Amino acid sequence: MADALSVIPSSVLRNLSDKLYEKRKNAALEVEGIVKQLAASGDHEKISAVISLLTTEFTYSPQANHRKGGLIGLAAATVGLTSEASQHLEQIVPPVLNSFSDQDSRVRYYACEALYNIAKVVRGDFIIFFNQIFDALCKLSADSAANVQSAAHLLDRLVKDIVTESDQFSIEEFIPLLRERMNVLNPFVRQFLVGWITVLDSVPDIDMLGFLPDFLDGLFNMLSDSSHEIRQQADSALSEFLQEIKNSPSVDYGRMAEILVQRAASPDEFTRLTAITWINEFVKLSGDQLVPYYADILGAILPCISDKEEKIRVVARETNEELRSIKGEPEEAFNVGAILSIARRQLDSEWEATRIEALHWISTLLDRHRSEVLCFLNDIFDTLLKALSDSSDEVVLLVLDIHACIAQDPPHFRQLVVFLVHNFQIDHSLLERRGPLIIRRLCVLLGAERVYRELSTILEEEADLDFACIMVQALNLILLTSSELSELRKLLKQSLANAAGKDLFVSLYASWSHSPMAIISLCLLAQMYQHASAVIQSLVEEDINVKFLVQLDKLVRLLETPIFAHLRLQLLEPGRYVWLLKALYGLLMLLPQQSAAFKILRTRLKTVPSYSFNGDQLKQASSGNLYSQILHDVSQITLDGDITHDNGNLQNEIDFGSRLQQFQQIQQQHRLLASKSPAQSQSRNNSTLLLKEVPKAEEPRQPPTSDTNGPPSRLSKKGPGQ
Repeated sequence: MADALSVIPSSVLRNLSDKLYEKRKNAALEVEGIVKQLAASGDHEKISAVISLLTTEFTYSPQANHRKGGLIGLAAATVGLTSEASQHLEQIVPPVLNSFSDQDSRVRYYACEALYNIAKVVRGDFIIFFNQIFDALCKLSADSAANVQSAAHLLDRLVKDIVTESDQFSIEEFIPLLRERMNVLNPFVRQFLVGWITVLDSVPDIDMLGFLPDFLDGLFNMLSDSSHEIRQQADSALSEFLQEIKNSPSVDYGRMAEILVQRAASPDEFTRLTAITWINEFVKLSGDQLVPYYADILGAILPCISDKEEKIRVVARETNEELRSIKGEPEEAFNVGAILSIARRQLDSEWEATRIEALHWISTLLDRHRSEVLCFLNDIFDTLLKALSDSSDEVVLLVLDIHACIAQDPPHFRQLVVFLVHNFQIDHSLLERRGPLIIRRLCVLLGAERVYRELSTILEEEADLDFACIMVQALNLILLTSSELSELRKLLKQSLANAAGKDLFVSLYASWSHSPMAIISLCLLAQMYQHASAVIQSLVEEDINVKFLVQLDKLVRLLETPIFAHLRLQLLEPGRYVWLLKALYGLLMLLPQQSAAFKILRTRLKTVPSYSFNGDQLKQASSGNLYSQILHDVSQITLDGDITHDNGNLQNEIDFGSRLQQFQQIQQQHRLLASKSPAQSQSRNNSTLLLKEVPKAEEPRQPPTSDTNGPPSRLSKKGPGQ
């Protein structure tokens, strides 16, 4: 201290702390001259004493003017030292950096000015203080005083120039400092950070791309800043890095993919678009490198497919297709279970497009990795069943495709049908809304006969009789009306001539017995007319309820559709098809006379000719009366229940007596159930509305007032010989 006082006159020291800037400036010039003389003589000990004096007595003084004078004095001493200043930087720089946090804005301003002048002199030698200087500048960039911000910006530009020229700058030491500050929200600090990232990335010798994962999230965070300028700067920096990634042979895609996945779910639209664009490029560029991250990437893509912004939807769809085209293998860290889990979660999405793509992924995995997918079947099966209730037809059809693929194995087929019936049982609205679509599609995918046989087997053992009745009525309506089941109907029509048809008829009979109208429909379709008549004759008062009449109305209207064209044509030979006529008249007798169905069926029966067209001859009925001819033909019926010249060679193989008894026993169970809980049964009956509208037959405009061709009340007192 004494050495310094002996070198610097007291007047200079006094002026250095003066409140007037000009006096402090002149005093600083004198300090510069003194230090220059000491440096020329090589007296570095006294130089150190001068610097120590300026630091202790001035920069750390409680008086603001003293601190200002100390800062300008340190800068002057550095200028005086010129090329020898580097050996005194350890003394000069710390007090200046300390002044950056001074409470007085003017002191902070002079600190910026002082460090600027010091940096101009020492240039690259002060790189050893870069981290401290960067930290200080980061704080000053958000300073409350405008003049301090302006001074800090000037200093910042100079430091950037020095760093870009220096070969001593350590990017490894700098990155942790940058990473710590990337999530700061202050807009001035954000501009400062983006500026440094851009500058350092422009230096060829600095590999900023290698450290991109350390600050990538921060850059994406800035894309949603309220300042347009900051968003633009961040986007520009990201675009530059993406271009570098495209041109770089070695990139750490994995760490960045994790960040992009998070940002793809950002509430900010621009951030989502940028993130999904990066993911798109990564999928194209990295290929197999991203295999371990497929599940996470898929979890980011699928929601974006339904984004409200079209640009995001387009990029997401393209990325999804690119990802699906890459055929990963489990041995390559391709996690089938993780991808299935993501797809399963997305099936709960409120957006249809996302649910559809999730199903496409499950289907793709089944196609490529069937055995692995089946290992996780228990994890996804319930969700897939729940998806059958989806509001979208396309979703339901895709789910059915997946179920059909799974059900290629017999155990899984049985499980599917059992679960399906169970879901219909606990959710009747599903049966009403989706039942026909589900059953028809499964018949196409898995075979109508296979599906119906399995359903029949399950319903035959169903303990809930009301549900069994509802389900059978639904299946029967689908069987009679769906184009997808035309081959099954064709097979049933051949039941009297084809062993396969007969076997199918028998397999359906037990479960169809839960519904009188279903069993009658089945008999009419299979041309088992005598048995149909016997079933009708066996009905008792309790069977003729509202539900029965609704079903009968549907059947009458169905008889007028092309499906039963063969039956209507058989009416041209009333002598040959006596039991058909008796069955139809039996149905007519059960209908209320004022109902539309009664009028439709009566009109049809009136068109039955009074003679038979049997090819070679016309057999004219006596006195033109059809019914005397029918009575005549009945006398020719053989013990097997058909006319001698009818094609019924397989009918003998069916024990119709046992079948009728089986039907009556099942119906008796229904009657007992109805008598025990009439209110519940009535409620269930009211819920079984039409699952599908049946095409209405055209009603006659002016029906005749009398029926001259009406049949006798009973064609035969003797019951059917079955």
